Amino acid sequence: MGFERIQKILARAGVASRREAERMVLEGRVVVNGKVVDQAGFKADPLKDHIKVDGKRLFRPEPKITLLLNKPKGYLSTVKDPARRPTVMDLLKGVKWRVYPLGRLDFDAEGLLFLTNDGDLAYQLSHPKFSIPRTYWAKVEGVPEKEELMRLKKGVMLEDGMARAVSVHILRQMEKHSWVEAVVTEGRNRLVKRMFSAIGHPVRKLKRIRFGPIRLGNLPVGQCRPLTDEEVEKLKQISSESGVRRKNVMAHRGSEWVKTS
Repeated sequence: MGFERIQKILARAGVASRREAERMVLEGRVVVNGKVVDQAGFKADPLKDHIKVDGKRLFRPEPKITLLLNKPKGYLSTVKDPARRPTVMDLLKGVKWRVYPLGRLDFDAEGLLFLTNDGDLAYQLSHPKFSIPRTYWAKVEGVPEKEELMRLKKGVMLEDGMARAVSVHILRQMEKHSWVEAVVTEGRNRLVKRMFSAIGHPVRKLKRIRFGPIRLGNLPVGQCRPLTDEEVEKLKQISSESGVRRKNVMAHRGSEWVKTS
């Protein structure tokens, strides 16, 4: 979070508006690390400094944190399970922040999963309107023909609507199965598995290796790491760009409707 102007810190903490907070500072009602602050331009670190207003300690905000986890098979992507099955929270030993899974990976799927306490980021990455690409490696039965892969790109009808792959290609093929890379922009339940079942090639193993611009890399299975500030900014940027693209598409469709109606 770093250093910020003291009136901004007070305003974000809900103490007062920025203008009112500035007045409180000038009146000498704010104390930082035991010293009265009487300059509105004074900067402090809300996560490290001891701040009091009218003698009361300012609540120290929890830092926004986003973790990248290499989820193993056999764990639920949820905080709690009524049946007491293992959840991804069991893998966060030593993590002192309260975070929540962003989206889901099936119980028997593995790979990249975000956990965060940043509500805005979670919304931007999970809401369908932003269409963030997710890349999967799937081990499927048999070897899909070129025409079958084209069906996935054109769209297959599932019980909850049409589903399309942005791209799909075979990585490796054997006699009885093959590994396929598929990119989708939705997070519907069991989407990739249902899409391949629709073309007659059920998924036997599934691993998410990329979400937007962030790759799983060589992070060991079951381990997690915090995203860097740069990585978080990249995620926010791609969701912002996706939102703009969607608005432009909808505006274009609207104009076409006016022309043809």
